[in-house]
Parts: sequence; C-alpha cells; structure tokens
Amino acid sequence: MGKIFCLMGKSACGKDTIYKQILSAQNLPLKTLIPYTTRPIRDGERNGVEYYFLTDEEQQVLERQGKIIELRAYHTVHGLWKYFTVNDHQLDLANHDYLIIGTLESYARLQEYFGIDRLVPLYIDLEPGERLQRALDRERIQTEPKYAELCRRFLADEADFSSEKLAQAKISDIFINNDSVKCAKRIISFIKEHI
Repeated sequence: MGKIFCLMGKSACGKDTIYKQILSAQNLPLKTLIPYTTRPIRDGERNGVEYYFLTDEEQQVLERQGKIIELRAYHTVHGLWKYFTVNDHQLDLANHDYLIIGTLESYARLQEYFGIDRLVPLYIDLEPGERLQRALDRERIQTEPKYAELCRRFLADEADFSSEKLAQAKISDIFINNDSVKCAKRIISFIKEHI
C-alpha cells in the first residue's frame, strides 16, 4: 500500500525548490498530488503544476460532489483564499507513493482521511531572518508585490508551525534547509527508508 509524503514548512523555507529536487531524483518512484487553491496565480506558476487554480464557484462544485478531502481558508489582505486537497484522478494509493506540499492542518486531516500509517511528515525549517529575506526577495519580483500579505503569512506561520503544534502532530524529524541540495538529499534518503 502506498504512502503520502507530506512536505511542510513555513512560507519561504524552500519547499517548492526541494519538492522539485525530490521529484527529479532517480530511483524514487513518487507521484505528485497537486493541491488546489482559489488564490490568484503568481508570476512563474503554471496551472496544474504548483496548484490547480480554481474559482470559488468551481471549489463549491467539488465540495457539493463530496470530493474535497481537506480545506483550509485564510482571510488575507486580498480576500478569502482557500487551499484544499481533492480525491480526484491523481490518487491511487493501492499502487503508488505520493509527494505533496501541505501544512500541519492539512497533514492532520489527510491522516484522518487515509489513516496514520499512510502519511509520512517531511518538515523543513529555516532560520526566521533568512526565511523573511527569501520571502521579500520572492515578492519583490512579482508584477504586483503583496507585502502586507507577506507579513501576515510570516506571522501566521510562526503560530501555525509552533514547536507545540509540531509536537502535537508527533513530528520530530526536522530537515534544516541551509542548503537546498543537501537538504533534498537528506529527505530523499529518508523517503527511501520509508518506501
């Protein structure tokens, strides 16, 4: 039976970069489980790669159909943004292992849905000053930078990924991302041990 490896961490800790490095690793047969969102697409993102970008109306149709496994809604400075996981064409746990980017909240809900034995947490951490600088650098190159939202997310992540919440979720393996290549190699080795 397959496992879902849930890559988590605060914003700008390097999840997307490490996610791509893990997926490019040879001899690591992971499928992707792409999450959905109603937030606007950022410069450089592609629909169906980082996320499936849907309207609120499309999300509500999936909810009425009973296809949404978990959903998180965030009141941002730009309105309500939803992030969610859908039981769709992507999932076949009988035959495959998956890699997904998520949050502690989505990790807990996926555990409830699929069972604790199917979920493996991969928590990435980074020194807060470096994380804030990376977030600022990333936002600065956007066509319309959203600095207020960057600040809201940074502060929210400090609470959402507190050491108490990590302990409550029984996450003890932490991968420090001072160097994304080395961090990805450590995570790849960890995944191979758990497949």
